[in-house]
Amino acid sequence: MHSSGGMSRVFSRVRNLDAYPKINEDFYSRTLSGGVITLASSIAMLFLVFSELAMYLQTVTETKLVVDTSRGEKLKINFDISFPAVSCTLLSLDAIDISGEQHLDIVYLLKAFSSYLIHIILTTIYALQKHAVIKKRIDSNGNLIQVRMDKIGTIKLGKPIQKHGGEIAHNETYCGSCYGAELSADDCCNSCDEVREAYRRRGWGLMNPDLIDQCKREGFVQRIKAEEGEGCNLHGSLEVNKVAGNFHFVKSFHLANMHVSHDVKSFEDDSYNISHKINKLSFGDHYPGIINPLDGVHWSQSIPNGMYQYFLKVVPTVYTPLKGAVIRSNQFSVTEHYKGPEGRQRSLPGVFFFYDLSGIKVNFTETHTSFLHFLTNICAIVGGIFTVAGIVDSFIYHGHKALKKKRDIGKLVLHYDSS
Repeated sequence: MHSSGGMSRVFSRVRNLDAYPKINEDFYSRTLSGGVITLASSIAMLFLVFSELAMYLQTVTETKLVVDTSRGEKLKINFDISFPAVSCTLLSLDAIDISGEQHLDIVYLLKAFSSYLIHIILTTIYALQKHAVIKKRIDSNGNLIQVRMDKIGTIKLGKPIQKHGGEIAHNETYCGSCYGAELSADDCCNSCDEVREAYRRRGWGLMNPDLIDQCKREGFVQRIKAEEGEGCNLHGSLEVNKVAGNFHFVKSFHLANMHVSHDVKSFEDDSYNISHKINKLSFGDHYPGIINPLDGVHWSQSIPNGMYQYFLKVVPTVYTPLKGAVIRSNQFSVTEHYKGPEGRQRSLPGVFFFYDLSGIKVNFTETHTSFLHFLTNICAIVGGIFTVAGIVDSFIYHGHKALKKKRDIGKLVLHYDSS
């Protein structure tokens, strides 16, 4: 009995704390205006609740600028550029940065084989390499030119000539001459490209390839003539140091970071058309919302032997999604400049991309409204509309009641116009 009485006193005290006293239904007074206000407030409440739910489910991207303190990273350059008036043999991609690192003629010639499967396999193999750059022969309309596989790199005339002179003896290893461009006595040049590379290292121009045994056997000059009127597409990616530098599409040799000679003069009647279309150019991986200002840009050259320059300002960017790995990429802005030939002085023909790194990094972070914040807003919506609707209903109810009282005691007189 004592325990039961104690619980009753506890329940009585809790009951006294009720902030929502109940009114007997006999004292309720339901009105038409109250019903209209309830219906309108319910519709408004549902609309605001669903709007808040949509905002809660929506992902918001926050932007923050910080100083870029990263060091020793690499910069990935992705591109897809077509040159409708330059053959693949006379076009190469070189990359140089201010640290002195050079990547010369970093392309692979990819023919359109009769077997599409072989084409896909080679593309995949090249894509796994550090500099996955692929060169394709195209016609003036951008269509890939079909070339039979068994015609690639076949010997044209006779047997190879050894470095010391004479043809290869039985079981003798071939070692071709570099024609004075050897850096040591043990250097061998077994193909026309290796001879040209040796000349490139020396900074010399290969002006008469018909005198080079390797180029003569491989039909280098014939290949250039056969590709006359063709174009070339280069696509892939480069991985360079994350410092200022440039990459360019020309056929040239280098000496102390300066272009000193050009080997296209003998093969294109001293003219070089650098018309080009940039199908794609980006720095780093793709992330949501990225805009690459040079994608789809097309430029047609009216004067031969000009130099087209793009000056790029690369801004490091980090994108942090709600789910998945962090994406480290880059944005860039660009200005363009064309330098044509001036009198007898000609600019080195080609397309140059000069890039510099910004010291500011942009951080994009996907955020989501917290559930507690969403719940607080829902309570605010329900409570606010309920309170405002109660105030409006009370004002209408008491106003109508006051008018009715005045009318009953005769103090409310309505005037009607007899006319």
